[in-house]
Amino acid sequence: MAEEYVIHFEELSNEDGDKVGGKNASLGEMIQALQKEKIRVPLGFATTAGAYWEFLEANDLKGPIQEQIDKLHQGGDVEKVGKAIRKLFLKSEFPDEIASAIRNAYGDLCRKYNTDEADVAARSSATAEDLPNASFAGQQETYLNLTGDNEVLDACRKCYASLFTDRAITYRKEKGFDHMKVALSVGVQKMVRSDIAGSGVMFSLDTETGFPDLVLINATWGLGENVVQGTVTPDEYRVFKPLLDQSDAMPIIEKTLGDKEKKMVYAKGGNKTTKNIDTPKKERRTFVLSDSEILTLAKWACKIESHYETPMDMEWAKDGKTDELYIVQARPETVQSQKKKGSLKQYRLNEKGEKVVEGLSIGDAVAAGKVLAIKSADDLEKFEEGSILVTEMTDPDWVTIMKKAAGIITDAGGRTCHAAIVSRELGIPAIVGTGDATEILKDGDEITLSCAEGDKGFVYKGILDYDVLEVNLEDIPETRTRIMMNMASPGAAFRWWRLPCKGIGLARMEFIINNIIKIHPMALLRYEDLEDKEAKKQIRELTRNYKDKAQYFIDHLSRGIAKIAASVHPHPTIVRMSDFKTNEYADLIGGKAFEPEENNPMLGFRGAARYTSDRYREGFALECMAIRQVREAMGLTNVIVMIPFCRTIEEADGVLAEMAKHGLIRGKDGLEVYVMCEIPANVILADAFAERFDGFSIGSNDLTQLILGVDRDASELSHIFDERNEAVKRAIRQVIETAHENDRKVGICGQAPSDYPEFAAFLVEAGIDSISLSPDSVMEIIGRVAEAEATLRIHSSE
Repeated sequence: MAEEYVIHFEELSNEDGDKVGGKNASLGEMIQALQKEKIRVPLGFATTAGAYWEFLEANDLKGPIQEQIDKLHQGGDVEKVGKAIRKLFLKSEFPDEIASAIRNAYGDLCRKYNTDEADVAARSSATAEDLPNASFAGQQETYLNLTGDNEVLDACRKCYASLFTDRAITYRKEKGFDHMKVALSVGVQKMVRSDIAGSGVMFSLDTETGFPDLVLINATWGLGENVVQGTVTPDEYRVFKPLLDQSDAMPIIEKTLGDKEKKMVYAKGGNKTTKNIDTPKKERRTFVLSDSEILTLAKWACKIESHYETPMDMEWAKDGKTDELYIVQARPETVQSQKKKGSLKQYRLNEKGEKVVEGLSIGDAVAAGKVLAIKSADDLEKFEEGSILVTEMTDPDWVTIMKKAAGIITDAGGRTCHAAIVSRELGIPAIVGTGDATEILKDGDEITLSCAEGDKGFVYKGILDYDVLEVNLEDIPETRTRIMMNMASPGAAFRWWRLPCKGIGLARMEFIINNIIKIHPMALLRYEDLEDKEAKKQIRELTRNYKDKAQYFIDHLSRGIAKIAASVHPHPTIVRMSDFKTNEYADLIGGKAFEPEENNPMLGFRGAARYTSDRYREGFALECMAIRQVREAMGLTNVIVMIPFCRTIEEADGVLAEMAKHGLIRGKDGLEVYVMCEIPANVILADAFAERFDGFSIGSNDLTQLILGVDRDASELSHIFDERNEAVKRAIRQVIETAHENDRKVGICGQAPSDYPEFAAFLVEAGIDSISLSPDSVMEIIGRVAEAEATLRIHSSE
């Protein structure tokens, strides 16, 4: 009977995994359950496990296959065994009943799409595949752009044979699956014409950190195989899930343009159905998806995750003829969702080295060793265990040597490519999409690979010393004092989401400007007037996708802030407006033309004084616009603005007026504005500053040097520089008391509580509202604060 050999997707559900494998059952589930959510899934059909077993019976394959498997158990070569079994399949024919069922189902599909020969994809789905504890990418084969029932039948036979690829045999052996108890279903699905549009991969959580409130989308032009295979470095988008339901919010917190060097399209004539071509320059410099399309996919990801009640790994495609988006695959995510939640492993470099290569970090570990470059599968035998694998891109057949690698570095690929997926599964750090690792790194080079510094991974020359710390996240004491984090790098923010923090007490804008934007804001505004030709060239290259160069600054700053704010939402994120010294501003691209030379920049033209000065007023306006974009356009209203180094009440009034000109009005839409307390004047006039600001954040480093008259960088006076000095402590106690008398919050964001246990106890006793720390100090200080609060309660009850 035809029914037992083929089932149309719309008749399948998740209960049918034993018949058609996880992928095909999932497609049917989505068509049945999620159409009402307006999620589009291309129609198709699946051959059943019964059809596979009947194929084996009709061609008398079980005995010969078992013979080859027995050879494997006796120490036979996987490559020889796999090749022999695949040959058995490829010379076999479909029984008439199965062939007729497939032809009829294909004919039905063509009629549904009003065409004589629908273009379809044939994808393999093993009945033991996509289990919650297994996900290896590229187990079996996929065939694209098939037309006509003969091509479909031939592809189905090839899919059957691919159940015994070398990688699939090895995988089942390691997972303990019986080779003769695993069947294969072929999903035949109408192609989406993404060859003339774009496609990619999407996850409903952050793939590197497991942060659950994020959708990660990768995109490339043409068919999506290039993303999965790691042939290209795709666009990368991140969307903050909790704000997707707000109609006026556009919570796209990251957009990174990928090189998208190649584009897979339909091939005409010849034996190949697809081919890779060079992506036109204009497309390489253009995002594949519009903002509205990014949000649509993100909303679909949330609905699919909600339906399956687990984080999901999805493939999407855009039809270039209709401009419609589709989901073409969905399966459970199997790495981050399976990790134990009770602890956090932290890697930390103890020394600095020369950076030689950078790319996207996969995982959060550090590895050191010697480079071993592999150019093709022919070189696999030379790989030595413990080496760092360097290659253009990995292939599913390379899993055996990837397991032996201390780390992996590739020229191409994004976060959802094969190298990234497998390295995540294996727990091996990888850096993908470097562009030039194979040119720079040579066999035998000693290097350190670091994925512990955020979303960028770095390769350093030499073997560097590093520590591995295990942080226990269980049995955490509750504290009255709010424990917050200091954060500079947006890329590192999501790595700490599991820490029990109540917000970001200091988000340093300077890091984003220095490391991501890299250009002085005034050089963007006065680009045409720049005389420095080299600076103009660098600016032109960095801003090449922007007609308005100022918007480059606003977009990159706002997205950097948004990532930090999203990592702790709905808890507050206190963003300090830029607080470079003039010499630091001058080091930005184009900066020297706009900065005076000062003998003592630490006490010079910095902080609030800049914001109302004609030298920087327009640059400050861009900072304000970025904050507005985060709060109003993206919807992250948990962002609080903080003004640094505000010397006088007149400066405070001037800055607040300047902010208001750019739509940042204190109190409007819940906007709070804090001031750094780092100058003795802030302490002495705390009552007047409290009238103008909603809170204080004590900068203990600057406050100590200005109270004691000690340059904090002066080595000869380092023994005097001490936040525990009684004069400093009295000032801190005074500002806390005055702030509380005026119903204002006060926190501290300096290093002292991390360095000195007794200083943390002093702050608790003085009544501080919050303590903001470097992430690696959080767990230790929570314990100290809890002890100090307990001691205080005992004393107050006596």
